[in-house]
Amino acid sequence: MSDSLIIAVPSKGRLKEQVEAWLADCGLPLHAVGGARGYSAALEGFDEVQVRLASAGDIAAALAAGEIHLGVTGEDLLREQGELDGGQVMLLAALGFGRADLVVAAPKSWVDVETMADVEDVAHLYLARTGRRLRVATKYVVQTRAFFARHGIADYRLAESGGATEGAPAAGAAELVVDITTTGATLAANGLKPLSDGLILKSEARLAASLGADWDGAKLSVCRRLLAILEARARGRIIASLTWPANQDAEARAAVAPFVAAGEAPRAHGVLVARARLFAAAAALAAAGVGPVSVTRPGHVFHAKSEAADHLASAVAPAKS
Repeated sequence: MSDSLIIAVPSKGRLKEQVEAWLADCGLPLHAVGGARGYSAALEGFDEVQVRLASAGDIAAALAAGEIHLGVTGEDLLREQGELDGGQVMLLAALGFGRADLVVAAPKSWVDVETMADVEDVAHLYLARTGRRLRVATKYVVQTRAFFARHGIADYRLAESGGATEGAPAAGAAELVVDITTTGATLAANGLKPLSDGLILKSEARLAASLGADWDGAKLSVCRRLLAILEARARGRIIASLTWPANQDAEARAAVAPFVAAGEAPRAHGVLVARARLFAAAAALAAAGVGPVSVTRPGHVFHAKSEAADHLASAVAPAKS
């Protein structure tokens, strides 16, 4: 059993760049260990953390297997492991980048096929005419089966894709595809169109925890400290602080009372508000004759508790030593 909290992050590509930028923005820059081509890194300020660099797919598999404690990868890959929703992996935070859609796509030449109901009709006809089931090329076997079952489609078979899935119909290897797309441009370039109700998942990068890893009290404590920083930075991106003169505190608090009642947080001679409501709160203060009012944008806003950390600790409680 390792004494370190093990976190895995992507080792290459755009997602690697985005994860590194996110951590640096949170005040937690990564430093490569063993040179630029190494497969480990250090997280500044966390000597108790071991960072592994791996492919996005391997991170999802390692989380499901309990080989790492935390990982950052796409939700599409996590769900393909089939370990979410009561399984061995817990989603802790959506990160707002790495967005992509997992979709069912058909050839553009199939002008009468626009929905999953149309696919069901075509599948019946294809089986009756050829004696074979409609082929669906995909790397996302688990999610494809579940989605087709929800739509009552049974007359198909999966053609697992090891290469460029979107090229399967043109190569004669499949009739439909289920694939990930960001803009739809690659599908279109291969003569394919997403079905109108063929969206399986709107995916993005997620911070996730393995419930099967070797958690103990010390590792949970490190995880809680790390989550506090990540969550505080997420709040800091969307919150502004208004401060008013101390001698107008009573009038100011009356003016912002509706905002506090709606969930905004009061502070000494001021209030923390969502940036979307900043100008409305400032206008309410001005209408009450309060001023001057200054606005600051905090880098981090820490709360006393982390729901994600509490949820994780509760889920792995039997494993704690």
